[in-house]
Amino acid sequence: MLTPSAVSNAKPQAKPYKLADERGMYLLVKPDGARWWRFDYRRPDTRKRNTLSLGTFPDVSLRKARDRREEARKQLADGIDPGDQRKATRAADVDTFEAVAREWFARHAPKWAPSHADKVIRRLERDVFPWIGSRNIGTLEAPDVLAVLRRVESRNAVETAHRVHQNCGQVFRYAVATGRAKGDVTRDLRGALTPWKPQHYASITEPEKVGELLRAMDGFTGSYTLAAILKLSPLVFTRPGELREAEWAEIDLDAGEWNIPAERMKLRLPHLVPLAPQAVAILRDLYPLTGAGRYVFPGARTDKRPLSNMAVNAALRRMGYDKDTMTAHGFRAIARTILDEVLGFRVDIIEHQLAHAVKDANGRAYNRTSFLPQRRKMMDTWAEYLDGLRVAPGKVVPIKRKAG
Repeated sequence: MLTPSAVSNAKPQAKPYKLADERGMYLLVKPDGARWWRFDYRRPDTRKRNTLSLGTFPDVSLRKARDRREEARKQLADGIDPGDQRKATRAADVDTFEAVAREWFARHAPKWAPSHADKVIRRLERDVFPWIGSRNIGTLEAPDVLAVLRRVESRNAVETAHRVHQNCGQVFRYAVATGRAKGDVTRDLRGALTPWKPQHYASITEPEKVGELLRAMDGFTGSYTLAAILKLSPLVFTRPGELREAEWAEIDLDAGEWNIPAERMKLRLPHLVPLAPQAVAILRDLYPLTGAGRYVFPGARTDKRPLSNMAVNAALRRMGYDKDTMTAHGFRAIARTILDEVLGFRVDIIEHQLAHAVKDANGRAYNRTSFLPQRRKMMDTWAEYLDGLRVAPGKVVPIKRKAG
């Protein structure tokens, strides 16, 4: 059983740890010094374990935390899940920051790639809602948001702090548009954060070093599935998530085509990837292993989910390429640079194959089959060029080719 002095004297350690009180309540002490009151209980309907936050010390004293625990225990005695009750109470207040943010997210998420949407909502749930989520958005001021951002900065996550700032601003502007706030208070925070500039994904673009990378990937000794996605990455140069989540139903090996549906694309437009013979060969070799399932590259533990989003980067690290040298996203930069500067293909065709926003003379987005003959020729030429780079240094003579 805890005492006020024990709570006050609780010091942070390298890892989070708990100080038990009684009846399921404890103090969770985090490495950053934050001290959270928590209450573990079993849900009345399913009997599954759940955890309820009772606030943070010193804002919530030991006595007040115990009062909140007893209130939750009374609800449990009446067959009410205190966690569900809290969510219902918060949802009833449509003007809280969290309520407005979730409403804003629900309207915009369908237009985003799933991976981006997941990052946005997780960022808000982890770094914003616990601190100001229950506050009326119309009463929040710049210092309230700055305190949230400072907490993120304190763990040296400067980039995340800037992205949280951006997301909060989007929520406030939505609140203004819907009549629940008078202004975007995040505008007053410009210059308040540690400066940060977006970094380009690390990549190798010198042909000779690309050849070294290709030979390293050919010698990769990890799982067959991971080796296959490594070899396919430079041949298709899609975004890592698009390749990682590829499904066999999207691929026509006989036609040499991969049709990615709109819901998995960043621009929410369907995308067609012509597959060179080398890419088809990799997929045909992989089919007996994973073809019975949904995903081309299933996870290591279950075929119900795709390969981990860290798998390719982890493989690159094992081959000796650190995060400042090469990343899974870097295969796009390799193709973009060499197709233009070495092989001389038209930039608009390259950009279309990269699934970037390319429009015609009338400002309309090109459809999935635009420039298909030229793109198929480009992908075949690209695969042949990569095969040439695998030859020992000094034996490759890159030939500039203009796309027809």
